[in-house]
Amino acid sequence: MFLGDKVFECSSNIRMFFKKRKKSNIWKWFFGSCFVVLITFLVFSYYAIRNFDLSSVIDNNFLQNTIRAELNEGQNKILDVVPVVFGFTKPKTYLFLFQNNTELRPGGGFIGVYAVVTVDRGKMEIVEVEGSGVLDKKTLANWQPVPPEPISKYLGVSQWYFSDGNWSPDFGESAKKVLELYKGEGGVNADDIDVVVGITPTVLERLMNITGDFTIDGIEFTSENVTEQLEYEVEYGYESKGMAFEDRKSIIRPFMEALVGHIKDNLFERYDDYYDVLFSLAHEKHLVFFSQASDLQTLVDNYGLSADVVETNHDYVLWVDANLGALKTDHAITRSLNYTISKRPASHESESDRYLAATTMEYFHGGTFDWRTSTYLTYTRVYVPKDSKLVSIIGKRKNGQSIGIDEVDSGEELGKQWFGVYFAVEPGEIKSLSFIYQLPTNIAEDIVSNTYNLLVQKQIGTINHGLTLHLDFGKIIQSAKPAEEEQHWGDRVYEYKGDLRLDRKFNISLKAD
Repeated sequence: MFLGDKVFECSSNIRMFFKKRKKSNIWKWFFGSCFVVLITFLVFSYYAIRNFDLSSVIDNNFLQNTIRAELNEGQNKILDVVPVVFGFTKPKTYLFLFQNNTELRPGGGFIGVYAVVTVDRGKMEIVEVEGSGVLDKKTLANWQPVPPEPISKYLGVSQWYFSDGNWSPDFGESAKKVLELYKGEGGVNADDIDVVVGITPTVLERLMNITGDFTIDGIEFTSENVTEQLEYEVEYGYESKGMAFEDRKSIIRPFMEALVGHIKDNLFERYDDYYDVLFSLAHEKHLVFFSQASDLQTLVDNYGLSADVVETNHDYVLWVDANLGALKTDHAITRSLNYTISKRPASHESESDRYLAATTMEYFHGGTFDWRTSTYLTYTRVYVPKDSKLVSIIGKRKNGQSIGIDEVDSGEELGKQWFGVYFAVEPGEIKSLSFIYQLPTNIAEDIVSNTYNLLVQKQIGTINHGLTLHLDFGKIIQSAKPAEEEQHWGDRVYEYKGDLRLDRKFNISLKAD
């Protein structure tokens, strides 16, 4: 068949594919296909164009025009990004971080494995896949960056390693530090990294809900056990197989190859399922991105995939846990966040009303001591509006004594005030930690002006905290979004009970006195 005949056949296939889908969903297919590829390292081929490789689409004006004719103006803009993502303008290098959220860290989870993938004109090559501990051990003697004090104090290390690099709850900031440490430890292609992608095991679990189970070297992987099985193999299983410590994470490559194979088998058939799952994972911060290239970062920001700490002049809460020395115990921890506001009238006419906020996390440790579960040990920080003033802390140390306010660390970062302590929860225990603080003047003035806005952000890698609000402004609530249940309308307290699967925004209008 001549090339012209192939192009004509491909064009017909594209039109038939698009006609089977609602026009509003076409952009999902096109952009989402790119998304699936980057996560699974597929050597991408657009199933709609059958035997053509990606360069046949990008370089062929007739095919491009055929696709564009089926898309509206806004959707066509996405096509302009595809050449950038897949290295047609220039080769792209991606650094994938496998962040284990059963060992939660501020930026998503302990970086146990990393991969480097290059893309050049649609052709992908996996340059490196290895355990981050292997890279850490290669660190040169003259490279000794000082770690944050909690890492040094509670992990007993004097050097900041690549695997601990995601200390910031803002993924962009964590990615920049990870890249710095990666280069300092001699990581391959360190000067060429264009995009950093963070992935938690939750991504694997939900993808396997679609692919189904599979077996590798006699090990059965399911969506329910995949995280535990991989952890066991890299922590203990390698010994029974006579493998060296440096090779203990070699199971990752055949696992990813098997996962890719299963996705490849049913991607076209179950495309919508993959699209929905991956975009949900991104919005739930299990799949996060940072690019050093402004064009790609703009795309990441526009689709809400950057997992950054949001700048705001309104009220704000972000609770951040860092598992320091507690194995993989986060798998056994259930969390519920509670936020309250109460009015404190001025004691003198020359003063203004004050508003006290209390942010409380309740932890339930549902595990028992085993190879991956221990006492839960977390360095906890709560990020709140800048200029908030700590009033007190309520919580108990491991020995049962109350934590004193003088034991609370504090600082300013990312345009926020933060307070932090080291906290322990025993197996079977329910335990709470509360920070009580005075909200800054600008938020008090908003309430006096009868408006209140709150953003509660979820930490990268967390699953589904409970979230409860009890906001007593001392004023009648006129309207609210989200709305309260009807039986709570018309009083002075805003009540909410839900979850923190996603970032949550609240907008409340108060009745003038």
